[in-house]
Amino acid sequence: MKRKLLASLVLLACSSTLSADDWLRFRGPDGSGVSRDTEPLPTQWSPKANVAWKAELPGAGVSSPIIVGDRVFVTCYSGYGLSRENPGEIKDLVRHLVCYDLKTGAQRWKKDVAATLPEDPYTGVGVPAHGYASHTPVSDGKSVFAYFGKSGVHAYDLDGNELWNVNVGKESDPWAWGSASSPIVYEETLIVTASAESQAIVGLDKSTGKEVWRQEASGLDGMWGTPALVKLDDSRTDLVMSVAKEVWGLDPNNGKLRWYSAATGADQAQSSIITDGQVAFAFTGRGGGSVAVKVGGSGETTDDAILWSGSESSRFASPIQYKSRLYLISNGVVTIMDAKSGDKIDQVRLEGAVRGGGGFGSLDYPSPVISGDTMYYLNGSGQMFVFELGEEPKQIGVNRVTADAESFGGTPAISGGRMILRSDKHLYCVIDEGESVNPADNMVAKSEADDDAGGRGRFGGGRPGGGEGGRPGGFRGGGGDRPGGFGGGDRRPGGGGGFGRGQREDNRPKRPQRPEMDS
Repeated sequence: MKRKLLASLVLLACSSTLSADDWLRFRGPDGSGVSRDTEPLPTQWSPKANVAWKAELPGAGVSSPIIVGDRVFVTCYSGYGLSRENPGEIKDLVRHLVCYDLKTGAQRWKKDVAATLPEDPYTGVGVPAHGYASHTPVSDGKSVFAYFGKSGVHAYDLDGNELWNVNVGKESDPWAWGSASSPIVYEETLIVTASAESQAIVGLDKSTGKEVWRQEASGLDGMWGTPALVKLDDSRTDLVMSVAKEVWGLDPNNGKLRWYSAATGADQAQSSIITDGQVAFAFTGRGGGSVAVKVGGSGETTDDAILWSGSESSRFASPIQYKSRLYLISNGVVTIMDAKSGDKIDQVRLEGAVRGGGGFGSLDYPSPVISGDTMYYLNGSGQMFVFELGEEPKQIGVNRVTADAESFGGTPAISGGRMILRSDKHLYCVIDEGESVNPADNMVAKSEADDDAGGRGRFGGGRPGGGEGGRPGGFRGGGGDRPGGFGGGDRRPGGGGGFGRGQREDNRPKRPQRPEMDS
């Protein structure tokens, strides 16, 4: 009788905390960016209307928030690397995992993790663009897991009690830009892509932190996206990821490579792959393009797996799928593509957009999200563009949560009719409170627009190399308008451009190009 009562109490406690529409990982359910929440979101807000709360963050970051029941989790960093002019002492670098109340914005708890040194310094192209908190945490509904690169993987229960922490590597990528791929959960395994730290994909027992499997591959260099889990049938799920020049399908039970296909020919893969359950869509940046690859099979699948390829690219923001269409946003332009054929249907420019910073390019890292029939896209300066999706997508609004100069690098999270946004300084909650919005409150002053166009950015100007929830990268070399990639309908990649400027000599151990093949 006591055992039954205890079980009932545990079930009641879990049901009061968890929700079917939780946003548990980078880009929410399945990493798709598409909300399952049935409660409507507002399409209009301003700093004075429909913003339920604003909470101060202990530091900067470009990771995305996640939502677990009535809690919001986000990572930040402080102590070092907050400005180019005065970066401080690297020994003072601290990462933070912070928990906030979803309804009130009150801070529930904060955990600090001192940096494991040596760390990649705040210099050059990459790290100053994204900082030291680029990985989005993940939860299984009972625990929350944060990856801090060289400072390891840290697990906590939902009340902030530490469960375990482990190190998965202390190396640096060839450009010293740091990593950003976010961890994901598969059944009882936490999967961490330690591309920079050890050229490895690592499976950890989520209860203990014990390493279950590890697959090392030099082909992980230049990869900053987050993998996706694709369930092919009741007996098979593939771990699919876009890496430099290829798409891989791994067995999430052991990390071994089941199949691989040639992809866009780009030497770097910043954005995350998306899938419709049968096909994986990969978009890379300069010198790359786009490709649709059939998921499944074994060995090299290039000849049979590539369904289409094209020149459309996306530097940092990951694309999103709505019904039969793909939407990708880059440099203030929305490109709409047919998912089956890869044909470009239309291109529309974001109305009223202000550049997100960076004199040599855009620091617009957030990826679009969809709720119902509405797409939301947040740019680096904090403007949220709202689109009605249909045969002819229509921009119906552009909103802001603050009139202050803040940089927004994370993808919004959605749950329970609330949208959570993070900047380098604050966390915001948007909800439909029935308040009237004065369009003037969302206007961008000319002086601010001029500042943005001239290179204002939270993490410093210069060429961006950062990314949100997983994509720092940098500008690639190579001549021509579109070096490398597919061309003229060719199914195999072209020559590709060079690596980004600043590549160092790689003194790491010699590792195979790809993970061990599954037998």
